[in-house]
Amino acid sequence: MAERIPGVLIGDLLDETVTLTLAEFSAACRVREQRIIELVEEGILEPDAAQPRIWYFRATQLRRAYRAIRLQRDLDINVAGVALVLDLLDEIEELRARLDVPRL
Repeated sequence: MAERIPGVLIGDLLDETVTLTLAEFSAACRVREQRIIELVEEGILEPDAAQPRIWYFRATQLRRAYRAIRLQRDLDINVAGVALVLDLLDEIEELRARLDVPRL
């Protein structure tokens, strides 16, 4: 086992080719599977299959899931509100990219 060094994070790099099952995705987000299912039902996350037992998520969706969970936890926003906030944040990022405005 590797020695832990304070202030150093160790992890795996995940790209768009990596997929996770519903169980793996919920474990990575540290929430129950039902929470992920709610995010899918609201359109916040998009799995690569039609039924929960065979869902696969691209690892790149983890960032969106983390944001959604954080909004729910920290600001006590309901799932519909989280979907709206995330859509607006996506639009802001897209507009900044189009304008080539650096992020503060």
